[in-house]
Amino acid sequence: MGIIKLHDKYFEPFISSAEIDAAIGRLTQDVCADLKGEVPVFVAILNGAFMFAADFLKQYPEDCEISFVKLASYSGTSSSGRVQQLVGLSENLEGRTVVVLEDIVDTGNTLVEIHRIFSGMKIKGLRVATLFYKPEAYKQQLKIDYIGMELPNRFIVGYGLDYDGLGRNLPEIYQLKEKDMINLVLFGKPGAGKGTQAAFLKEKYNLVHISTGEVFRYNIKNETELGKLAKTYIDAGGLVPDEVTINMLQAEVEKNIGARGFIFDGFPRTTAQAEALDNLLHTEGMEVNATIALEADDEVLINRLLERGKISGRSDDQDEEKIRNRFEEYNKKTAPLMNYYKEQGKFFSVNGIGSIEEITTRLSGVIENLEVVKG
Repeated sequence: MGIIKLHDKYFEPFISSAEIDAAIGRLTQDVCADLKGEVPVFVAILNGAFMFAADFLKQYPEDCEISFVKLASYSGTSSSGRVQQLVGLSENLEGRTVVVLEDIVDTGNTLVEIHRIFSGMKIKGLRVATLFYKPEAYKQQLKIDYIGMELPNRFIVGYGLDYDGLGRNLPEIYQLKEKDMINLVLFGKPGAGKGTQAAFLKEKYNLVHISTGEVFRYNIKNETELGKLAKTYIDAGGLVPDEVTINMLQAEVEKNIGARGFIFDGFPRTTAQAEALDNLLHTEGMEVNATIALEADDEVLINRLLERGKISGRSDDQDEEKIRNRFEEYNKKTAPLMNYYKEQGKFFSVNGIGSIEEITTRLSGVIENLEVVKG
């Protein structure tokens, strides 16, 4: 389960199929225990309850009948407060126990209409079983006999519930993302200014900057288990496996799980790493929203690095041949990675030449046009 988009809104995972199945199992046991020896008539409220009704009947262990009716009460992401007329009930229910199957009860307007309809029939009894119930939103005094799960007052889709027609077919429940996260990957050759721009974007959008280099240095310096493991590979002259790196990043994400979003700097560098990052974020209900490459002419960057080397004393910034080798390595590894994100429609290129303020403005223009920000 990962973040999904329906129409103009984003939804995040909320309730799994296994949790739904368990709730239905409890409901069927409770209803069956109360109606022992009876053949109840289940009345399923469409459109939302079609999945719930089907799975409920599959788990119900005794004889029963079912009828489908339709009541409409939703438009967009909030209850309209209006319930339309009943459609589809033709059975003779005199002397029978009727159990209404509702996918969700929130305001309770639908229940008022149901009780009005059945009050004129000579039924033995009327009971209500709902898979989901929002106590904060419920406005009625009518009794709800069986409740699968109580939920906070959030807009949800999936398992028969929709947002303007979409989402009914999802086997799980998703909730509307109240706070959209901005997760960015910054690309750029050495000297392109990724670190400088990441610092500005971090402050402007209240993001957490995760630099692979800094994460490695922190773990090694503090002798964490991952740091010790990474050091064994480094000391042996080998590359640290992607699995170790992604585990370090996961620890950083989990430490800042309430953040507005993340800027990933220095990772991913290969398609395999990009796939690993996608998997990591999906487990936390997130995704990469954009990858932005700071583009600049090689000769400009070489001169920039050579000047930086005079001040910093870094040997790798003082040797032009070494700089060009680093650029060649970047081109080899990053080209397929850019294609990976282009196929997802998440790759953006920004001119990296100009003042720091000018480049920040260009980057901000890309970010503020993302759907996740505009929504």
